[in-house]
Amino acid sequence: MNLPPGRMTPIPTGLVHRAPKVLLHDHLDGGLRPATVLELAAESDYTDLPAADSDSLARWFAEAAYSGSLERYLETFKHTVGVTQTASALARVAHECAVDLAADGVVYAEVRYAPELHVQQGLSLNEVVEAVIEGFGTGTAAALASGHTIRIGVLLTAMRTATHSREIAELSVAYHDRGVVGFDIAGAEAGFPPTRHLDAFEYLRRENAHFTIHAGEAFGLPSIWEAIQWCGADRLGHGVRIVDDITIGPDGKPVLGKLAAYVRDRRIPLELCPSSNVQTGAVGSIAAHPIGMLKDLGFRVTINTDNRLMSGTSMTREMELASEAFGWGLDDLQWLTINAMKSAFIPFDERLRIINEQIKPGYATLRTELAERIDAAKEGA
Repeated sequence: MNLPPGRMTPIPTGLVHRAPKVLLHDHLDGGLRPATVLELAAESDYTDLPAADSDSLARWFAEAAYSGSLERYLETFKHTVGVTQTASALARVAHECAVDLAADGVVYAEVRYAPELHVQQGLSLNEVVEAVIEGFGTGTAAALASGHTIRIGVLLTAMRTATHSREIAELSVAYHDRGVVGFDIAGAEAGFPPTRHLDAFEYLRRENAHFTIHAGEAFGLPSIWEAIQWCGADRLGHGVRIVDDITIGPDGKPVLGKLAAYVRDRRIPLELCPSSNVQTGAVGSIAAHPIGMLKDLGFRVTINTDNRLMSGTSMTREMELASEAFGWGLDDLQWLTINAMKSAFIPFDERLRIINEQIKPGYATLRTELAERIDAAKEGA
């Protein structure tokens, strides 16, 4: 049986790279170029790096992150945070982030970072935020000059193991009209429930501000339940453990528990990060990742990178891995991409414009190209 081009798998090499992409869960300090880490370390006299050349450093990050433990995974960030303690360093990595994402076909990204981690050498929180905004501005312009259009929204993250969440929440509101689009909490989940930061979330709701919460990554359903029912999260950062509330009935069909049904029915977006989830031990493999089942069940699924350096990944790679594991074609990737764009923390009209002017036309072009390749192959057979 001949399938429409949008449903054909495997997707030919190169097409996924050119597909428009939307990224909702990407950490600025988890996406540095290895060469940049080395150069910034030399500039700042940071001497704790575990390798002295780019290839070895990239390999070290990937191997160290592949620990099966979220806590050990997070330890790798001491190096990327250690070399980004100046305004110039922060502006540089933000610039390069924008350029790298745009070159990978990302048309919209929300990139998060924790300002409180970058004040060790005297920067104020405001100076940290302004340096990153500046870097994203110049990076977006550089990407456009190279033929790539990207829109970046900033998420300010508070560390759930610290006590600065209200201050960071206020900072995110103060910079809302200057590039910041939302708030997040991150860090070790076990022992640090999101309800410890209720004051911040109540403030954000009063200010009509958007926020996502890392929940259901290394810890289970209670973390997800608190993030939604107590804190009022707009999205779930990861949320992969929602699968713990789905069982298989006697007829072999999935049965949703009350929390899973609520998440699906309310269309609460899941910021799923397959490669990262494998590294931290949340799932055993890409093929075993519940993203496939969650998509089939109609959850608001999105696919993300989390930390491009630590996971040695990109949006293209995450999409290709998922396509291979679950037999997804271009139609499936477009569905995921539109899901993510619908869930972004920018105004509705902007989301709609990106969907109608970039995402849908981009995928239509790829389907047409694939159909032409198929026709040419038939004629040559």
